[in-house]
This record gives sequence, C-alpha cells and structure tokens, in this order.
Amino acid sequence: MVQPVAKIRPAEVSDQRRIRFVVGKAEMEPIAIANRKLYANPLVISLWIGLSCVFIEYMNWWPKPEHGLLGYLAPFPGFAALSVAFMFAIDWLNRWDFDDRSNHVLRRPDLVDIPAYYSRSPSSGFWILEWDDRFIGMIALDASLDADQDQQLAQGTVKKDRTGQVKMTKGTSKIATIRHFHVEDPYRPAGMQDDLLKYALDHAFKADTKLEGVRAISSPLREYISDSLKKHGFRLESKAERVKPFY
Repeated sequence: MVQPVAKIRPAEVSDQRRIRFVVGKAEMEPIAIANRKLYANPLVISLWIGLSCVFIEYMNWWPKPEHGLLGYLAPFPGFAALSVAFMFAIDWLNRWDFDDRSNHVLRRPDLVDIPAYYSRSPSSGFWILEWDDRFIGMIALDASLDADQDQQLAQGTVKKDRTGQVKMTKGTSKIATIRHFHVEDPYRPAGMQDDLLKYALDHAFKADTKLEGVRAISSPLREYISDSLKKHGFRLESKAERVKPFY
C-alpha cells in the first residue's frame, strides 16, 4: 500500500484560479471567530437579555404556573427569537469589514500573474503544500523591492510589455513580506503550517544574502498562524492594530 506523501512545490500558472479562491476563503474564514467573540461579549449579552425581557413583556410570554410545567417554558421563544436577530446583526456588521479586506487582498498586484510576480527576486516565492496530491496549504513570501507596499491594483492599470507580460521591477529588498499564509483546518493540529513556514524562510535567506528580515501580519483571529510565527522567532514590532512581526 502506497503511503500518502506531503510535498511543497512552487505555484504554477494552472494554480492561479485555485489560489485566488483560497485567498478569498482565507480572508473570510476569521469572521466566524470574530462573531463568536461578540456573542460572548458581556455588553452584547446584557443587551440581548434586556431586549428579550422587553419583547417577552410586550408579548405577555412570562411563565404561567397555571399551565403546569410547560407554562414555565413560555419565555423561551422570546429569548430564542432575539438571539437569532442578534446573530444575524453581528454577522452582517462584521461581514462588511471582512468583505472589504478580502477585496483589497484579491486586487493586489501579486495576484495578477503569480509566477511572474514572485520570480522578481530569488528570495521570493509562492509555494503550495500538498498531501497525497491534495491542496492543503500555501504561503507567499515577497522579497521584491516593493515588498513593503500594500496597495491594490485599480482596474486598467496593469502595465504590459510588447510580449503581453506584466511589467514588474526586479531586485531584492532588505525586508520581505509574507503576503499569504494558509493551511486547511484538518491539517493544522499536525503542524503543517510550521513546515510550510520553515521551508519559505529557509529558501528566502539562502537565495539572497541581501535579505535581512521577514515581516508578517499577526491576528488573534488566526491563532494557528500567530503561534507558528512565534515558534520561528518572529517578534512583535508594535502594539498597533496591524502588528508586523519580524523574523
């Protein structure tokens, strides 16, 4: 019996559609964690109980002992109805920010032509992690001269040369940026993200001695990524909203 094999390989042109899908999925994934954090917020719970009591009072659904045991269950539909309304409202409010972030990331220049963008520096790379030929993760490390930029690409601004290739400057920056980092949920307990990150860092520093450090975005909504960054020597640069650890 042939045992499944894990491998890390460079992204190819044929992978671009899948990569863009996974990037969008990865950017929207933390919304469930953000929602749960708000569900457990004491202020939200207090507001839910208060409005539920007002609704139950209006509907006259307080316990009715004369109806026996079932009479004490009368308020439950009121609490349930308001909980659904609160969950819908929280998800709707959070979704705006995550949609904006996802659209911003998907419009970055690096996703226009992935192999071309990440070939501008020997330290750059976009790698895919596969298990038994199944896509389970990816990491993109940008060490180009504009690795510190985070702008999105406006429609119609892609510059191409006479051969139809996207025009991009070449060279290696002193500080590289991890632009994308994702591992499918079932494989995170096995530490696949650590192997993927180590592979990218080893490649980056061996490929060009000009590279001095690597930065990445850390978020409490992606704990498995934050833990992996810490294991590999990243440190917090500041307590700003978007923390950028360095390797």
